[in-house]
Amino acid sequence: MRLIVHKGQTEDVYRYSPLNAFMLDNPVRRFFQNPKKILFPYLREGMTAIDIGCGPGMFSLAMAELVGPKGKVIAVDLQQEMLDTLKKKSDNKGLTQRITFHRNTSDSLGIIEKADFILSFYMVHEVPDQPKLFREVKDILAPGGKYFMVEPLFHVHEQAFLEEIERARRSGLALVDSPKMRMSRAAVFEGAGK
Repeated sequence: MRLIVHKGQTEDVYRYSPLNAFMLDNPVRRFFQNPKKILFPYLREGMTAIDIGCGPGMFSLAMAELVGPKGKVIAVDLQQEMLDTLKKKSDNKGLTQRITFHRNTSDSLGIIEKADFILSFYMVHEVPDQPKLFREVKDILAPGGKYFMVEPLFHVHEQAFLEEIERARRSGLALVDSPKMRMSRAAVFEGAGK
């Protein structure tokens, strides 16, 4: 992913490597941030779910298990290598038929399908145009659907997280919950007026 620093200049904020992929999905992280426990309250069989910034798929795979064979997960990432890593894992687990692998661009998710649940885990702080992201999320959120935004506690300080929440609100999302999560700041939204 590239972050715009000054007009015309960019800086790498995250670059793919097998080590980075392992750091995002490993047994220690799964112990402290158990994807099924985190997502279980929000997902049911048959739902359509989107994992924005899916990385190597720690949450996408759990989503695919929770939505079941009649559900669908759209795994979204800017880096093809992350999607390829997730595809290998989903092939090994027999979950590939439930997952659509979607590469977004640096300025758009490029998704039009409506979703019952959307997750962005530890990635919003890397997005240069957060209001645009939140508007896109609102546009693809099905009526009654939930958007779950999670940010790292020590990297995104409280004031920065509150500013992200305010940007989401101004983009048409309504805050409905602030669940407590280990090592994280979390907020759950619905589309305002839905």
